[in-house]
Amino acid sequence: MDKNIFSDKDLRQIEEHGLNIDEVNRQLDLFKMPKFFLKLAGPCIVGNGIMVFDRENMASLIEIYETGGPVHGCVKFVPASGAASRMFKVLLRYLNQGNEITRDDVSIEASTGEGDAQQLLDFMDGLKRFAFFRELKSALSDQGFNVNALSKKGYFRDILRFLLREEGLDYANLPKGLLKFHEYPEGSRTAFEEHLVEAASYVADENGRCPLHLTVSQEHLNGFDSSFKAARPIYEERYGVAYDISFSMQAKSTDTIAVKLDNTPFRQEDGRLLFRPGGHGALLKNLNEIDGDIIFIKNIDNVVPDYLKPETFRWKKIIGGYLISIQNQIRGYMKKLASGDADHQKIKDERPTSNIEGPKSNEKQTSTLGTLLDEAASFLEEKLLLSIPGHIKSASPEDRRIYLMERLDRPVRVCGMVKNEGEPGGGPFWVEDETGERSLQIVETAQIDPDSKEQQNILAASTHFNPVDLVCGVRDWQGKPFDLRRFTDPKTVLISQKSKYGKDLKALEHPGLWNGSMARWITLFVEVPVITFNPVKTVNDLLRKEHQPG
Repeated sequence: MDKNIFSDKDLRQIEEHGLNIDEVNRQLDLFKMPKFFLKLAGPCIVGNGIMVFDRENMASLIEIYETGGPVHGCVKFVPASGAASRMFKVLLRYLNQGNEITRDDVSIEASTGEGDAQQLLDFMDGLKRFAFFRELKSALSDQGFNVNALSKKGYFRDILRFLLREEGLDYANLPKGLLKFHEYPEGSRTAFEEHLVEAASYVADENGRCPLHLTVSQEHLNGFDSSFKAARPIYEERYGVAYDISFSMQAKSTDTIAVKLDNTPFRQEDGRLLFRPGGHGALLKNLNEIDGDIIFIKNIDNVVPDYLKPETFRWKKIIGGYLISIQNQIRGYMKKLASGDADHQKIKDERPTSNIEGPKSNEKQTSTLGTLLDEAASFLEEKLLLSIPGHIKSASPEDRRIYLMERLDRPVRVCGMVKNEGEPGGGPFWVEDETGERSLQIVETAQIDPDSKEQQNILAASTHFNPVDLVCGVRDWQGKPFDLRRFTDPKTVLISQKSKYGKDLKALEHPGLWNGSMARWITLFVEVPVITFNPVKTVNDLLRKEHQPG
């Protein structure tokens, strides 16, 4: 696009935003391209893309992690910049109406099948079971209100006002991480504190150092910092660790330009260009700057009380152990392949095998495939589930060696997958690229052609859901950090329609962090139990038994 559409003032704004004209023009071109959809080749199911481990293998993988994890430089990475306003969408709708909110009126609405009204009634009926109830009661009391009296009379407005607005707890303007999620005899914990407790159980190294990184918004950085300073001495003493915590913000340079429906730049009321946050794919920059070998990624709202944590810890160690096992094998092959003697050397196979995929024997064995090239190719296809083109299989030994090294020398991620029980969002699929090669990908519904019956049938046949339960190996076989930006699929941007000042606009999101941003990683899917997935999308989710005291 001709940069003359931008004034000198626009160019200065672009530069101040950390962007350059070439990047902005690239983004503008993306709006003009036909909408891009991935080509699904099939759903990943148990036995075809999703691993299931038996008890023996699980015990072996836990041992691998407990032995190797503490020396691998583990870090927990938690995207925590999301505001909690969506949790309270229904409550805010009633509060913003401005009138008194009475139980009688809301009950009449609920009796007609109004879902929002029923949600408000459920919230009020469960009010005393929320971990924030004591703080809410105190905030109301300080201003002369009695929460029990208001609740008994069926007057809800002041209760919602003191929960959601700044005269009270201001929960509608806080990030999820700073909300009280769970109640304990000694007091309540925020979601952030629950992540501190989790990290102490599977991230701490040999010396008790416990690295944790959160991405937060600039406006809430001080809140997280204050919360950590208050919680740190409590949990460090209780769990015998020393937290090494860091925070980062989504860089302004990852924002994307917004356009009008005719694909020309959308301008604010003062004439300035409008830039919007580039979605969670923008956090690839933050992830790329983490100093660690193994990085666990988990959403801020997926936490449980202490009595349910052991199963979470167990599965973190299982998928972490599987990652270490796979990495060790990859590094072994890379060392042999890089030595230049690839046509004659052999490598001992020490991989644990599952009862679903790969060789049927669970015993360590020396490969009988003949040459290292054959062994490495078999490992690529059978264990990493990556296809090898026919012309490579018949190529010269040197060309095969180069190809295998290129495919193996990539970041690795092991992704926990839960059986789909109706949760919205992405899932595991076989995806076919333009060359016909297939790979495992986490795919969002928006990336699937809604007008293709074939593609929609594949979507309907999926059995598992992505809970964002990842463990990532981000260093190469020589211990050097990968530049993660090299392994994205730039085509997998998402374009959606939004509005501002009452005017329609189109917004652009970078390839999702665990979708297109990791499209060219080595990806492995493992079935994990549904008990490890307990997100809080609405405030009433905190009333589920999984978030209540045991």
